[in-house]
Amino acid sequence: MKAVHGTLVSGYVGAPGSLKKTECDTLEFAFDGIVGDRHRGFTRAAWDLTDKQPGGTERRNERQWSAVAHEDLAAVSKQLGLPAALRAGDVAVNLSISGVSEFSRLPRGTVLTFEGGVVLIVEEYNPPCSRMSQHIADHYHRVNEEPLGQSDFIEASKFCRGLVGAVEVPGIVSIGEGVTVMQEVLPKWLRA
Repeated sequence: MKAVHGTLVSGYVGAPGSLKKTECDTLEFAFDGIVGDRHRGFTRAAWDLTDKQPGGTERRNERQWSAVAHEDLAAVSKQLGLPAALRAGDVAVNLSISGVSEFSRLPRGTVLTFEGGVVLIVEEYNPPCSRMSQHIADHYHRVNEEPLGQSDFIEASKFCRGLVGAVEVPGIVSIGEGVTVMQEVLPKWLRA
């Protein structure tokens, strides 16, 4: 894959204990994640339903940051019939990036390099969860004021919920900054 260029549309930081994230003009990335964000850390507790380890087991944190395509949020919002597009912070995501098609399908090992030097590596897809879907149903309504069902967000955001990953090179990113997206290139000796 050739390098793809996108733009950071918005950035968010979330406090511990809350799904809501606060919009920021800049985000500071450290080796253990985004400064001030609830997902920051070298390790995290495993979750019963989604991790290979038993719930509560301390494991490596592959979720130091989360990102979603700006275009995907608009499409999900339209599918749900919302009067305005959801923002990354509304769905507990740190970064909204525009200009990268099929963003949520980028494989593990994909590298996101920001103009200012911050480098992030993709670890995995960020599947929609029932807790977030319930949060959306509780706080948003369709244009016609019809309530959302508790699993509507899960259905609408399948395969376009975004990605999570780790920090490779720390620093500061700013809204409007360009980002180069490059899938991992295997060394010659590993290619067939």
